[in-house]
Amino acid sequence: MHILGVVLYKNKTLSSYAVVYLSLSTSCPLFLRECSPARGRHLLLSSSRNAITHSCRASYHHSSSSGRTAQDDVLRIGKFVLGSLLALGTGYYVFQSCEQRLIPARLKAGATTIHAISSEFGELTSAHLQRSGPEELSSGAGGTTDVFGSSSSSTPTYGSPEDVQKAIEELRDALPGKNRIQTSPDSLRVHGSSDHSYHPSCPHSVVVMAHSTGDVVKVVNISRKYRVPIIALGGATSIEGHFTGYPSGSICLDLSAMNSILEINEADGDLRCQPGAKWEDINNTLKDRGIPLFFPLDPGPGATIGGMIGTGCSGTNAVRYGTAKAEWFLNITVVLPSGKVIKTRRRARKSSAGFDTTKLFIGAEGTLGIVTEATLRLAPRVPTKVAMAQFPDVEKAVSAVQQILNTPYGPNIQCVELLDDHMMAAINTAGVIDTPYPVQDTLFFKIQGSPESIRDTSSIVQEIVQRHGSTRFEFAATEEEAGEMWENRKYAFFSTLATHPGSKVWTTDVCVPVSRLPQLVYETKEDLSKAGLKSTIVGHVGDGNFHALILFKDEDELRSVGAAVHRLVHRAIQMDGTCKYSMCLRRTGEHGVGVGKTEYLVEELGEDTVELMKTVKNAIDPLNLFNPGKVRHTISDGPLKQDGSDCVTVVSRK
Repeated sequence: MHILGVVLYKNKTLSSYAVVYLSLSTSCPLFLRECSPARGRHLLLSSSRNAITHSCRASYHHSSSSGRTAQDDVLRIGKFVLGSLLALGTGYYVFQSCEQRLIPARLKAGATTIHAISSEFGELTSAHLQRSGPEELSSGAGGTTDVFGSSSSSTPTYGSPEDVQKAIEELRDALPGKNRIQTSPDSLRVHGSSDHSYHPSCPHSVVVMAHSTGDVVKVVNISRKYRVPIIALGGATSIEGHFTGYPSGSICLDLSAMNSILEINEADGDLRCQPGAKWEDINNTLKDRGIPLFFPLDPGPGATIGGMIGTGCSGTNAVRYGTAKAEWFLNITVVLPSGKVIKTRRRARKSSAGFDTTKLFIGAEGTLGIVTEATLRLAPRVPTKVAMAQFPDVEKAVSAVQQILNTPYGPNIQCVELLDDHMMAAINTAGVIDTPYPVQDTLFFKIQGSPESIRDTSSIVQEIVQRHGSTRFEFAATEEEAGEMWENRKYAFFSTLATHPGSKVWTTDVCVPVSRLPQLVYETKEDLSKAGLKSTIVGHVGDGNFHALILFKDEDELRSVGAAVHRLVHRAIQMDGTCKYSMCLRRTGEHGVGVGKTEYLVEELGEDTVELMKTVKNAIDPLNLFNPGKVRHTISDGPLKQDGSDCVTVVSRK
């Protein structure tokens, strides 16, 4: 005879049941079976005392009829008791195993989403739960969105085309005025793509011109009400897809009109401005007013403060002054996805009050909040001189840099920029200079300090570059010549394009420890040459950073470029460097991540670090409305098609 015990335990959250069948015989064979593993709190043994007693009597009758002795019966009863204890112990073990497997999983999933969990006992059905509020449940196409554009289903929870149209109408009412709300095809295209970007893009559904923090709050609230993604735009200088539209329909929030300098505190060495202010305009204003200060971050021409914060920019001055993630932004005013307005800290130069929330938004690319004001720390203007050194090959040029920076005169080096021989040829061909340069791998130095400091530093620099094989070293004769030399470096991208009409440029951006840079640059040039690809190289080599600008004209060349970029990224990461994500087709540093570089984010930072980013994103923007799909573009989003055929077009009624 067999005794059948049923262990039934129920999980209230998942509404899933598990049944364990325990089969016992007098010889104690045990058969364990589970139908659906789940965590439980109630353990019930279905076999009753009567069933056990009946089985015992049956066994006793059988032994008596066979002529067995009382000793045999006692032995058989003892075996039965032992078997029963083993069955109960096994049931308890199964119960505890399920608890141990499922509790950590639930803690990991948090309060927003419970994922399907599989174990050696089977698979659970999944229940996807989402944090919801009255406004959040007002619309949506189904599915739940995860951080950085990932989703728990193939369809993001965004408004339908009808919802997008309602949002446009409400925006017109909220922000009346000429050209405040734009829906013309040309405007939507210009605000959602760049002629210099190879990334697939979608036009926005509407462009909104914001003039104040209050305007931004209104747009954010309407975005949340109708679940329409919102993408902030500043100078539109990015070529990484940072401001491309979202396929389901999106609002482009143009902040370029918010370009005022609100306050200059010369005595404190700081100023307060709006996000649309350009760094060149800020420095020109300070110079025109006779204020001996400047803002040292200097990325590409036309970059705005809001974009510089969003991408965590760098620039040619990074070797001396660092990047946007240093202390150059004392505080920022931010509109959150909830519509709340926060100021990250006071104007004091340092603060230990709570988390450094200013840096939370630097490099976040508008995925956590929209910057509407910033307080910038300024630096004193210091006299500078510009020098140029040329070398027989790029490895020798880069090798000289670290030795120079490690001398006592290193702090007097404001910038060290590399332009390879192909880049020098491109500058000559582009026709932006009066006197062509010799076509060799070249370093441009900006040396700062007092006249004596500049003289002593120049002497050391000249001595070191000569030891590394420099064939030419000279200073700019005048301030005008120095300005021209530096301007040519700033327009390297456009000079590269000008030398190859009809081509597009894939811009790479990697950074490694400075000691590894000579090897990386040399191997990259060799690799590109063997692949038959046209390219130029420029870089902020003083901090281990360089860009390879690789040209292509068709899909075949694009595939070759992609393979070369892949090799470059892995070389950099293996050297303990970073893929400064202006790199990959469907995807930090100076240019930010956008959609161009997320492929290698996990490889560089690790899964747990990226998971932490997801947690922060989900906490601040649970509906994933702020610049979705950027920073980390996941498989569940699906990449945009190159022809934009998956983009939704919303036709405005006005």
